[in-house]
Amino acid sequence: MNKKLLKSKMDLYGDNGGTLSEYLKISRSTLSAKMNESSGREFTQSEIADIKRRYNLTPDEVNDIFFTRKVS
Repeated sequence: MNKKLLKSKMDLYGDNGGTLSEYLKISRSTLSAKMNESSGREFTQSEIADIKRRYNLTPDEVNDIFFTRKVS
């Protein structure tokens, strides 16, 4: 997952972790775990679809944000 790209979209729309977690109806700590991919946490398909709608994401942006693997 490309956390920086998601955060840039959040900033563009005036969102932060609190507003996005409220929109997704999940706790802020759950959102953080999903964004950091902690403990195997990942966004569900419905959460990805909700984020896509909220930020008007293109299919390429969805792929770039949610399906990019970390390279170390």
